[in-house]
Amino acid sequence: MTDPISDMLTRIRNAIIASHSSVRIPSSKIKVEVLRVLKEEGYIKGCKAGEENNFKVIDVDLKYHGSKKESVVKKLKRVSKPSRRVYVKSGDIPRVRGGLGISIISTSKGIMAGRNAREQGLGGEFICTVM
Repeated sequence: MTDPISDMLTRIRNAIIASHSSVRIPSSKIKVEVLRVLKEEGYIKGCKAGEENNFKVIDVDLKYHGSKKESVVKKLKRVSKPSRRVYVKSGDIPRVRGGLGISIISTSKGIMAGRNAREQGLGGEFICTVM
């Protein structure tokens, strides 16, 4: 696997399409931090670290709303890839759908939502957008 973050986003996307309540993904520090931001922003219920066959995994509880069980996450898009890294300055961090979505940025002070990075005047690698 060359891009573990893209794999995580794809697993979440596929679980939402299949209307699963949770999804299990291989664990890494950066994935845990991206999931922390998603939880803080209200896109997932939570996540729990565990172990399966001597491999560390994360169980992600997906969030749905309404009587039709619509997912809170409408779209996940990977921006910076191993083949093409994308870096942004604090003033160039995009507002996703006019503030209805979030951008996730890897800064020198950790991974955070684009809004927080903009407030702190931090730029960094533009990981993904969530709507």
